[in-house]
Amino acid sequence: MTTSLDLDPVVDYQTDPTRYRHVRLHVDGPVATLTLDVDEESGLRPGYRLKLNSYDLGVDIELHDALNRIRFEYPQVRTVVLTSAKERVFCSGANIFMLGLSSHAWKVNFCKFTNETRNGMEDSSRHEGLKFLAALNGTCAGGGYELALACDDIVLVDDRSSAVSLPEVPLLGVLPGTGGLTRLTDKRRVRHDRADVLCTSVEGVRGQRALDWGLVDALAKPAVFDQVVRERARRLAALSDRPADAQGVALPPLVRRFEADGVQYRHVSVSIDRARRVATLTVRGPATAPATELNAIVAQGADWWPLAMGRELDDAILHLRTNELTIGTWVLRTEGDAAAVLACDDALQAHAGHWFVRATTGLLRRALARLDVTSRSLIALLEPGSCFAGTLAELALAADRSYMLVLPDEPQRTPRLTLHEANFGRYPMVSDQTRLQRRFYADATALGAARATLGRGLDGDEAAALGLVTAALDDIDWADEVRLVLEERAAMSPDALTGLEANLRFGGPETMVTRIFGRLSAWQNWIFQRPNAVGEYGALKVYGKGDKARFDWQRV
Repeated sequence: MTTSLDLDPVVDYQTDPTRYRHVRLHVDGPVATLTLDVDEESGLRPGYRLKLNSYDLGVDIELHDALNRIRFEYPQVRTVVLTSAKERVFCSGANIFMLGLSSHAWKVNFCKFTNETRNGMEDSSRHEGLKFLAALNGTCAGGGYELALACDDIVLVDDRSSAVSLPEVPLLGVLPGTGGLTRLTDKRRVRHDRADVLCTSVEGVRGQRALDWGLVDALAKPAVFDQVVRERARRLAALSDRPADAQGVALPPLVRRFEADGVQYRHVSVSIDRARRVATLTVRGPATAPATELNAIVAQGADWWPLAMGRELDDAILHLRTNELTIGTWVLRTEGDAAAVLACDDALQAHAGHWFVRATTGLLRRALARLDVTSRSLIALLEPGSCFAGTLAELALAADRSYMLVLPDEPQRTPRLTLHEANFGRYPMVSDQTRLQRRFYADATALGAARATLGRGLDGDEAAALGLVTAALDDIDWADEVRLVLEERAAMSPDALTGLEANLRFGGPETMVTRIFGRLSAWQNWIFQRPNAVGEYGALKVYGKGDKARFDWQRV
């Protein structure tokens, strides 16, 4: 009898190249090569083998780490080539046996993280001048092809057998889970009938047909494959403005302390109230005057507050999302000096064109986007000692609800909300809107009124009048109102809340990424629970066992 993979021990998203088991990183001037050489005996969980360069969460954690190291430690790199060390196999996608053994929550979190990693590649290509080339030296199936689709350029070896395929529907009774369907249509503009043929065939499409259909960008015979890849990688590099001679910034291990009910970082703390199923994330502003001159910023490197805080916040989000499944409400708090946060924001703006500042902004943008798509209720509390200013004001704007304490008789303790130019474009959501645009449905009058307050600390009454917080409460009502909000949230269906929050957070225009997270993820979420996929005779359960799937033929 098969059982779900045990969710213990804790999954750690921190790693470094000395601990990689599946990915090799090599840098040659402006080109970095990430080679998939997956160790089939080193799955993150027991019970399956990672054959044919298939991947699990552990493989993708290494890929995510390697990409961040390229962004920060190798500023001279302009093109990243993804290829394989295996003969005639690029990547066979997510490991099917891992999926068959996994709990539903594990599958969904796995798909979400792999989506974010691939979306992050496209984000870096768009904003940071880092281009990506998939060198498909062999068959490329399922999630392997989805990884290729996240690249700017795809080269397929023309050896009469290597193909690209998305075989999840005919083989497993599920959908491609990492944006494959959406990228075929929205990104590569593959005709929908051709996409239908591709996604319902096990063998996929190879050679000239793959090129003609727009599934790949170039073919190369085996004898010249490496040469073609090098030439195309150099041409992509010529499109980038990343510096040729800058010194990289090392990313040391995060300083963390895990506790029974939380995690402590230098700038972020997580405390968990298990009885109430609430986690409180507190983000602290700079403890000392932050570096604002470019040379000093680069000299601080990974200790520069925006980068250090962003790395810690990202890790905290991933830790809670994967390892604390029953903690359904996250309370967002800040502490510190708003002026120090705004000084960092001024520096991020003044030096926006510098590669290191741009990479730091990218990391913050992706961490905040990860918060937006997390299936947890987000409640921001603006209290005495808060520093919801500029970049940290994005936490309040990301929240499903925000409450601000009003202390008219204690002006020195009164919390303030301060907007900065950063809130009007630096950190777009995956919908390409700012969180203020999302909040006001891009209403020019409301946005103009908010912009008129730039740099001025708003008290609760002012923030509420502008629509920047859900409610301003006096100190008589504060404790009871906050308690009721958290208790009511904890009493509601987690499934219904997830659907509610995802709908309300992304009203308005859609992008390729919102479609990937919204439509595809929702469909996959449903399909992953259907007996046709995961029942005793479901396609995902019987794959590789010699049995044939038994389907309920009703369309529902």
